[in-house]
Amino acid sequence: MSLKLHSPHLGVPVIVLLVVSAAAQINPGAIGRKALDDLLAQRFSELRELFDTAMKENLTPDVLRGRVSSELATFGKPETIGEPVVGHEGQLTVVTLPVTFSKTKVNVQFHIHESGELAAIHFRPADSAPPVAWQRPAYSNPNAFQERAITIGNEPWKLGGTFTVPKGKGPFPAVVLVHGPGPNDRDESMRANKVFADIAEGLSSRGIAVLRYDKRTLVYGRQMSEREFTLREEIIEDALAAAAFLRAQPEIDRGKIYLLGHSLGGYAAPRIAREDGKFAGVIFLAANARPIQELVLEQTRYLAAAGALSPDEAQKRLDALKIETEKLNALEPGKANPPVVLGLPSAWLLDVKSYDPVAEAARLSIPLLFLQGGRDFQVGMKDFEQWKSRLGAQPNATFHSYPDLNHLFISGKARSVPAEYLIPGNVSADVIAAIADWIAAGGN
Repeated sequence: MSLKLHSPHLGVPVIVLLVVSAAAQINPGAIGRKALDDLLAQRFSELRELFDTAMKENLTPDVLRGRVSSELATFGKPETIGEPVVGHEGQLTVVTLPVTFSKTKVNVQFHIHESGELAAIHFRPADSAPPVAWQRPAYSNPNAFQERAITIGNEPWKLGGTFTVPKGKGPFPAVVLVHGPGPNDRDESMRANKVFADIAEGLSSRGIAVLRYDKRTLVYGRQMSEREFTLREEIIEDALAAAAFLRAQPEIDRGKIYLLGHSLGGYAAPRIAREDGKFAGVIFLAANARPIQELVLEQTRYLAAAGALSPDEAQKRLDALKIETEKLNALEPGKANPPVVLGLPSAWLLDVKSYDPVAEAARLSIPLLFLQGGRDFQVGMKDFEQWKSRLGAQPNATFHSYPDLNHLFISGKARSVPAEYLIPGNVSADVIAAIADWIAAGGN
């Protein structure tokens, strides 16, 4: 089991997946309560004593104090903990502990092997039934496509993936899916939500092949943490390898391979497309046009106004952001820069310090499709309007916004907050249709 954490610079809520060592005869309820107490009290040193070697490498003290702590803060202060409810899912024992926080109620679930090892920890909505699995969207027709496991890239960064291919006679157009921030899996899984699985099955049901793969920072988290990496190592190299894989497949029309970037993937998409030089078009899903520090500032203010952060917590974050922004502004190539700023390697931030994704996109002559959710608080309408205002006059750019959709392109009515991502849903059928129709029309 791997850690699922998204980079704090885009404010994505943390879904904690831990692998913990435990004595074989430990009572499941007892180990669950012990881990919960350590987590809530932020006794991260004690919590890490429960981890196996792999999790100690991935869940460093800095990650626990930074990303995990800040996510817990969005729930408010823990007030009461209910009695554990023990159930089963396959060979796993599921221990659910209801926790009432000052801002919300959450079921914290622990999946435990027969050996006593803790397999996972999940944050669930208070009214959720244990555990919730991904539900195939209504627009998916499994009889219309087939999937096969594949590998992209070369040593030492080989990555597993899934290739979804329509049934019938090709060659088919194809899309490479590029993740948002953090160590995402190939489905961009967030609890029961799987953005990329929805997109892959939806498009392949309509005659379009899709390639999705595990992100390098997920598979090689320890190795990446030991080096200064940039946007290129995090995203660009593997997207290029995925495109090369598609061009080698006999079922694929090599002249109709498209790039789709979500969030940070969309931010990086102009650089990927320029370096590759062969994509038929680029699809931007909730792509940020503004620098990271501006997004973090706006998100913090939004979460405070929405009641997801207390005034004290919001002020702490704003104060910390001011300090981090000063560090960011002082970064210079060749200097003795701090290793990490805004939760990212200094080399990463230096690499994008002068990067303007909109200007880079303006240099592309291929079709560009921009899709944006109106309820998205991570990458908001300000970014969409910036793309539109600067590129809208270009005949190769198409823009669609959807008032009811959030950052995951899932529909809702209330103000979007991090806890919403715990609620199961699927990417909107309108989004799938817009992408498929645009590809069918050759990007027009």
